Amino acid sequence: MTVVDERPATPAEAPRRRPNPLLALLRNSWRQLTSMRTALVLLFLLAVAAIPGSVLPQRGVNPEDVRDYFTEHPELAPVLDRIGAFEAFGSVWFSAIYLLLFTSLIGCITPRLRDHVRALRSKPPAAPKRLDRLPQHTVLPAPEGGAAAIAEALRRRRWRVVVRGDEVSAEKGYLKETGNLLFHTSMVVVLVGVALGSWYGWSGNRLLVAGEENAFCNTRQQYAEAKLGPRVGSEDLPGFCVRLDDFHARFLESGQPEFFNATVTVDEADGGRRQAEFSVNAPLRLDDANVHLLGHGYAPVIRYTDRFGRSQTSTVPFLTTGDVGLTSEGLAAFPDANVDPATGGRSPDLQMAFSGLYLPTAPGAPPYARSEYPTERNPALNLVAYRGNLGLDAGIPGSIYELDQRQVRAGKVKEVGTKLLRKGETWTLDDGTTVEFLDTRPYVTLSVRHDPGSTLLLVSSAVLLVGLMGSLFGRRRRVFFRVLPADPTSGSPTGGSSLVEAGGLPRTDHPGFADEFAQLVAAVSGDGRPDGRAGVDRDGGERAGAREGAE
Repeated sequence: MTVVDERPATPAEAPRRRPNPLLALLRNSWRQLTSMRTALVLLFLLAVAAIPGSVLPQRGVNPEDVRDYFTEHPELAPVLDRIGAFEAFGSVWFSAIYLLLFTSLIGCITPRLRDHVRALRSKPPAAPKRLDRLPQHTVLPAPEGGAAAIAEALRRRRWRVVVRGDEVSAEKGYLKETGNLLFHTSMVVVLVGVALGSWYGWSGNRLLVAGEENAFCNTRQQYAEAKLGPRVGSEDLPGFCVRLDDFHARFLESGQPEFFNATVTVDEADGGRRQAEFSVNAPLRLDDANVHLLGHGYAPVIRYTDRFGRSQTSTVPFLTTGDVGLTSEGLAAFPDANVDPATGGRSPDLQMAFSGLYLPTAPGAPPYARSEYPTERNPALNLVAYRGNLGLDAGIPGSIYELDQRQVRAGKVKEVGTKLLRKGETWTLDDGTTVEFLDTRPYVTLSVRHDPGSTLLLVSSAVLLVGLMGSLFGRRRRVFFRVLPADPTSGSPTGGSSLVEAGGLPRTDHPGFADEFAQLVAAVSGDGRPDGRAGVDRDGGERAGAREGAE
């Protein structure tokens, strides 16, 4: 006998498609990159990558120190230069970490923000069937008004409330996740602000001596140090000129500074002129630039008369040595001295230079090596005269604040005397030439800066702190209330009136939730007890806590 299988034929299963390995790799890589663990690792790597920029000299900030580092470390410096250690913040590896961190933070924030917005728009969930399984649970007499009264009491305490028949669901503590998202979003905005400042910002440092002839205009060539962002050219610098008119400083008797104020005249790009004042913590605000006051000092005015009777006056800023009394040292050079007016011939061996130590308040007796106070109470200038070939015509870069000691060691420059001068005094040298200490002028050191991301950084940093506080102190929690029907046969002391079963749980670790729940129950029951222990069990008997309180 032939048996026929009458079961319906099942369609053949479609062959399962093998996943594309490239897409799987990209998906897994993106998930790994946008994880919070990766973001923390990248943040740590960014801090580590910034160490070379803080320890090693940077070419964009101080190229002279970079040149000196190459001289002192001839073998190590080229290796560090090849990996971009002297331009750390613009190097490939620093930019790669920066961009990866930026991408990771965005990938972390976007799905969390979407979920948080969805949670804010949704209603608190319905109460579970077994409230007695929650971490906090109690039964209390139903207040007059039932579920509506409970909901009103919760709303007064700023809970999000939903009433579903005889059940009340309430939720609170969204500030924690909101603060967390604000914190991480602000970090992204901080990175954007730093990038804007790095790409489109510029800065320059300038020492400015008082006087109309010493005014400077905002061009790259007139800065001692200048740094322009990759997207900024010399032609993009705003046009303005600044002249120092006066400078006022006030010090305590201990020599500590108390007040600085500079008065300047500003010529704007549109042709306008105005006078302005600024101090250390109140920079001068200009269009697309801020002028910051960094320091100040004195520039002695020295006049030298050579053997042919030709006088030259030099106003030279002397740099402070760092002591409280503003002791300063500098160099006044006269390479064009002793030129024969008849022939125009100049002997390079007759060039003059005066290395000096300026004391705003010189001591009453020798040694005259240190100023006693930063203001000019007893000014004195201790000069050392040099004659010879100063080496300024050799085309070798050098400092304008100190004599080239190579010329001294080679015997091309010789010391011809030393003298302490007061204001108005004249010193006659061995060859009949004279040098006179006429006066001093104040000078200031300025930092002119433009950072388009500064406002963004300030706002995002403030929001970051606010978000951090919300993230640390916010606590997510839920409470539920269910009005139970009255049971007249229960023999309850309440006389068969309705009861309310309450339960609550914290969504995050919250040690104080038990006390908060007890206070909330007390507010709902209306008994006024801060511990919230008043209530009855589900069988109508008094709670143990209430009995203990009565006893």
